[in-house]
Amino acid sequence: MANKQITLYENLRACSYTPFYLAQTLGFFEEEGLDINLQLSPSPPETAQGLIDGRADVSFGGPMRVLMHHDANDDCPLICFGQVVARDPFILIGQTPNPAFCFKDLIGPKIGIATDVPTPWMTLQDDLSRAGVDPNLINKSADKTMQENTILFKKGELDIVQVFEPYAQELLESGGHLWHCFSTRGDIAFTTFYATRRFLDDNRFACRSLINAINKSLTKIHQSSAKEISDAIKPYYFPYLNSNSYENIINRYKESKLWPKTTALPAASFVRLKAALLSGNLIQKDIPYNRIIDPELSDPEGE
Repeated sequence: MANKQITLYENLRACSYTPFYLAQTLGFFEEEGLDINLQLSPSPPETAQGLIDGRADVSFGGPMRVLMHHDANDDCPLICFGQVVARDPFILIGQTPNPAFCFKDLIGPKIGIATDVPTPWMTLQDDLSRAGVDPNLINKSADKTMQENTILFKKGELDIVQVFEPYAQELLESGGHLWHCFSTRGDIAFTTFYATRRFLDDNRFACRSLINAINKSLTKIHQSSAKEISDAIKPYYFPYLNSNSYENIINRYKESKLWPKTTALPAASFVRLKAALLSGNLIQKDIPYNRIIDPELSDPEGE
């Protein structure tokens, strides 16, 4: 019997997506009877819209985008399943050391916010509010991509930048200082699979196979050294990265518990993300967990 073909949209190329890349390079999808056509989405908005329009079968990316679609349309067919990146992968890098960082330190300095997608600012402004800091007091620079902000930081035109890997590692290697890892917030259902309800209903076994493959990958990550993981992935997905750089990134993410032990997607994690989007006015509706998440499919022991 031929493997089930699935067109899988990759939201964007990011080191935090290591579990997906490892599943692909080590053949875990294939072992589960899947033929994965992994495609890099042309843009983050297309990662969700492409599913609705039929250009892809399944995507991996943030539930933030799915919440936005449900907020705009009560009949939105998109459903999330399987937590793969449990915590926020973004990092604050500053020009000077700040080992005793607190959110009040962000009042005054010029900060390059990650605007490639909405989630980084949504979660940061929520953190600020919870810490008693008015987000409107933050001296945000003009909207730029993380790549552009990395260049500006190196030129000394920004005091602090909010970036994910590998930009954070690049800046640390060029003299920047780690101020804060947003992973310390705890689990927030940062990245999942998602698909249309129709695809999930018609291809339940294939979706379960995706979950099985990712659980194998998560287990492998927690049992393997950073070098073993880097050797399996770097040549295919990050050939431009120095091996030591990628290993440092993997170790930092493992230490921060970015990747969960399994794909189970608890309501508390989803609610933490939703709360940030509501407080930032990215969405207006308090959308229920069971409308967005398929918990049985997410649970490795489910069904």
